Parts: sequence; C-alpha cells; structure tokens
Amino acid sequence: MSQITLDPRSSIDEKPMTWMQYVIVLITLLLSTVDGFDVLAISVSGSGIMNEFGLDRAGLGLVLSMELIGMAVGSILLGSYADKVGRRQMLLTCLVIMASGMFIVTYAQSIVTLSLCRIYTGIGIGGLLSSINAVVAEFSNKKHRGLCISLMVIGYPLGGIACGAIGHSILEAGAVNWRDMFSVGALLSLIMIPVTYFLLPESVHWLARSQPQNALSRINQVMTKIGHSAVSETGKQTSTPQKHSIWDVFSKGLIAATILMTMAYLFQMITFYYILKWTPTIVVQMGIGAASASGVLFWVNVGGVLGGLTFGLLSNKIGVKPLTIIILILTSVAVTLFGQSEANLAQLSLFAAFAGYFANAGVSGIYTLVALVFPTQVRATGTGVVIGMGRAGAIISPWFAGILMQQGIDSGDSQADVLGYVALIMGLCSVVAAAALMFINYRKEPAASRSEPVFE
Repeated sequence: MSQITLDPRSSIDEKPMTWMQYVIVLITLLLSTVDGFDVLAISVSGSGIMNEFGLDRAGLGLVLSMELIGMAVGSILLGSYADKVGRRQMLLTCLVIMASGMFIVTYAQSIVTLSLCRIYTGIGIGGLLSSINAVVAEFSNKKHRGLCISLMVIGYPLGGIACGAIGHSILEAGAVNWRDMFSVGALLSLIMIPVTYFLLPESVHWLARSQPQNALSRINQVMTKIGHSAVSETGKQTSTPQKHSIWDVFSKGLIAATILMTMAYLFQMITFYYILKWTPTIVVQMGIGAASASGVLFWVNVGGVLGGLTFGLLSNKIGVKPLTIIILILTSVAVTLFGQSEANLAQLSLFAAFAGYFANAGVSGIYTLVALVFPTQVRATGTGVVIGMGRAGAIISPWFAGILMQQGIDSGDSQADVLGYVALIMGLCSVVAAAALMFINYRKEPAASRSEPVFE
C-alpha cells in the first residue's frame, strides 16, 4: 500500500470508514454490553443476596452502591491513565479486572467480601467505559462519529437486556442460584479478552499524540490493518502545546455552567440508578418470583435502548435543551407511575419499560448538552468533571432508596404505600435535574461539531 503525506488522524477523520473500522465499533458495542451486564448482575441477584446474608433493604442498598464507587474511581484514575499507556492496553487490563472480580464473587462467603469484590470489579468497569468512549471516537470518521458513539452507548442497556434474559433462566429454579449470574459475567468478560487482543489495534490518535518508540511504523501497521493508506509522517504535535488545567472549568465564565450541568447529571443519576438497581428486588418483594423479576429489568433496558434511539432522532428536529427538559419531567412521571403499579407482572413490565425509556433518553440528552455547553478547549475536561462529580448520584441512589424503604417499613406503613412514596421522591430528582438545565446557556453549534471530540 503506497504511502501518502497526510496526518494519519486527518486520514481517518476525512475518508470513508472501512469494514474493519465498523468491526472495531462493533467490538466497543460488545464491550459496553459486557459492562452493562456486569453492573446489573447484582441487581438481578438482590433478593438472593438479601436472603443469604440476612440483609434488610438499607443494607442491600449499600451493597448495590459498591461497584458504583469503584466505577467512579476507575473512570477518573484508569481513564486518565489510558492517555499514558494506550487505549488497547487499558482495555485489556480492565477486562482482566472485571473477569477476576466477577469470578471471585462466586466464592464470597461474607457481605464484606462481596462488597470489596464489587468495588474491585467497578474499578475495571469504570476504566473500560472511559476507554471505549475514546476508542470509538478515534476509529470513526467525522461524518459517522456521532452515530458510532450512539451505537456504543446503546450497548449498556443491551447488556441489561441480556442480564434480564439470562437472569430469568438462571433464577427460574430460585434466587438461591444468584452466584451463577456472576459466573456468566466472568465468562463474558473473559471471552472479550482475546477478541480485544487480536482484533482491536492501538488508537492512531494516541500513537500520533504520544509518539512512542517506532511510532511511524506502529501507525502504519494500524492504518494498513484498518484498510487505509500508510503515511510518511506521524502528525507530530506543535512544540509548544497549550496546557489546560481542570480548574479552567471553574473560571468566571464557566463555573455556573459546570455547577448546573453537574447538578443535572447527579440528580438524573439518582433517578436512573434507582430504576436499574432496585427494580428486580421491588418486584420480588411484591410476591413475584425472582426469574420474573429479572424479566421486568429486561423491559427497563428495552425501554432504555428505544429511548436513546428516539432522542437521537428527535434531537435533530427539536432543540436539545427543551427536549431534554421535557424528557426529564416525563422521567419523573414514569418512575412515579412505576411505584404505584400493582403486583401484576404485565403492568409492572409496562411501567418499568416507560421508566427506562425516559430515564435513558434523559441521560442521552445531558451527555449531548455537556458537549454543547463547554467550548472546544475545555470540552474534554468539562465532560470529565461533570461525569466524575455527578457519579455521586449513582453511588448514593441505591443506598438512599434502601434507607427510605426501610424507614417506611419500620414505621408500619404498608408495602404499597412505601413503594409509592419512595418512587415519588426518587422520581422528583429528575425534576431537579430539569430545573438545573433551565438556567443553562450555550452557544449553538452545527450538529456535526457537537459529537466531535477534541484530540489534544
């Protein structure tokens, strides 16, 4: 293949995507699917864990939060470390962490061991999420980058769908088989290690920016593998690159936007993870079997996939900010209705699907707004700060909901009343998120630039 004088990053950005680039996008979707399965495996297993370890709802809520703590740590530490060692190496490392963490859970004999294993696994999950976002952006061209990122994001609820379907099969014999869910998760993570090792090359953008030893040779190996022409230059950086600090997003002109976007993301995470983490256990507490309860989680994630797709289609026709605000308010309504549902499997599945539909569409809207609010030079930093700090909402959500439920039960309220007011409180968090977005101002940009990441 002849060499051309062109920055390899520009070649990938401007030229049509090859079949191998689409294979790489598919791999990121599969990795995101495994992520979703590993996160939600413990949700499906909630009733079995409560029974085996004698936990009340508050105790289970704390356990459900453990991998979310690990995810926050992994997103910040391993995500930034991927910029030093490369995307491919970090993905392989995270998969090893996830596979081993899921496997060790199958032997956990105490709630402390189980919690520590979930924190450990969460570190791998968080690092993987940060890394695959960079991979899919850096192997797609400008024209299809937004679509490719959307396909990768859909993998997360697809993992939830797989988790619900597999959970229904495993738990049909009883919640006592909950450990088998983690065996499946370990196997899925393990399978993705050779897939990633043999099919996923290192990012050309990372090689061009980091300039490791034999950079040009390594870049051309990747370019050839993905079906592009070799290049004669590595696309070196300027000798005096502009440095940015995390504190730039707290400057006078951006601090209000940073705080408001963080609030919106944090409160939506509280609502979103209430639905993801508590749905199976709530259904079981209504007297419905564990297998059927995992099936309700299946419909939550079906709704999530459809919600994400719907937002992508409507965002080109309706303003992103008003559309997101409307969706967040509808999320609150849907979650509240779910809490009012009777112990009827069909009704629970329908309301759960609506809750997942609007909740995931709301998350998609917030991600899109983050890209609009922060200017190019601090967009990556602003996104990291909002998601990193907002992850606190995901961490406290299961624990907070568990405390509310236990307090209601201890006060002598009926289970129906308790589920109703807890759902109302958790759903109102989406309204708080919508209120924060009402005060957001941003400079509107062309649709193509909204999904285009900044490579520095």
